[in-house]
Amino acid sequence: MANSKITWLRQAFLAVISVTIIHACLSGSSIRQPPYTTETTASNGPYLQSIPHGLELLLPVPENNPLTIEKTELGRALFFDQRLSRDGSTSCASCHLPEKAFTDGLVISVGIDEKLGRRNAPSLLNSAYLPSMFRDGRLKTLEQQALEPMTNPVELGNTHDEIVKRLNADKTYLIQFERAFGSKNITIQRTAEAIASFERTLISGDSDFDRYWVADDLNAVSAAALRGLNLFRGKANCQLCHEHSLFSDNRFHNTGVSWGAQPLDLGRYEVTESLSDMGKYRTPSLRDVEYTAPYMHDGSIGTLEEVLEYYNQGGNLNTNLDPSIKPLNLSSEEQADIVEFLKTLSGSNWQQQYEVNAGRLETLNKTGR
Repeated sequence: MANSKITWLRQAFLAVISVTIIHACLSGSSIRQPPYTTETTASNGPYLQSIPHGLELLLPVPENNPLTIEKTELGRALFFDQRLSRDGSTSCASCHLPEKAFTDGLVISVGIDEKLGRRNAPSLLNSAYLPSMFRDGRLKTLEQQALEPMTNPVELGNTHDEIVKRLNADKTYLIQFERAFGSKNITIQRTAEAIASFERTLISGDSDFDRYWVADDLNAVSAAALRGLNLFRGKANCQLCHEHSLFSDNRFHNTGVSWGAQPLDLGRYEVTESLSDMGKYRTPSLRDVEYTAPYMHDGSIGTLEEVLEYYNQGGNLNTNLDPSIKPLNLSSEEQADIVEFLKTLSGSNWQQQYEVNAGRLETLNKTGR
């Protein structure tokens, strides 16, 4: 019975992938197959991203900010540059470390002057596919997301004018901006577009689960992980919110986390001012979740085992609790099996980005540029 259920689910998943491929071909998109590589056709030609197993083949890229080689390299430099912060101590990478799957491993992120932020830093992996940014979905694009931390007083704490002034004083940046945009005119919008372009290259797929589910490698996952998959899609009903290729519905839910805690965080309500959004946050992707502890928007849960136990107990009861959150009655063995399944969602290609980015960070530490 369990094997037939898995076979049916695999067939359904492959059907969705097939439709995506057909749509991509009809739209004239360039389809790249694994392994994860970047191909170039000119010094500033299009950046053609190979899409690994498990992800949607059409990488969302806005028409007004196409991916190019020079722009992504410029964005990489800016992402790691601490001079974007007011006191030169913090960069985008301070809260999104490559070796931690582009999170920071902290409960709450720390910005300039050791100031604490409000929430746990989410991973940037696969952020190109997200329909909204931040845990409350307050912004729509990566370009908008790249701008906000620059002036946030507890993150980079700078001004846009000062950032542009500093970049203009750097001859190397003048050359890079000219190569990326066709002129030496450095603007804050171009700065954000470059950073967003780099962030769109941070994708993760080709996990053990993807090799089992998409590539039909029946030896890619363990028996315990398969039992966890059945529980994930059955008794535990995790798939209700954690679905599709990112294992997220990208919607907002109140799961009870931090409800009633201080300091007060009202979640999605702060964006919409709708009472029904009180305490709601976007469902996070489960890809690479093994590497992105601590968990939840407030970083209050330290391990995957503790996350499973939280949901097994039915969350934190409140007046706006999502109706799907209820006691699951999972045994300790069943919870362990689900954790084993979650570990199969760890991609095998973003580490290549880590090696490249770590080299870039080492260079910055040695040269200041």
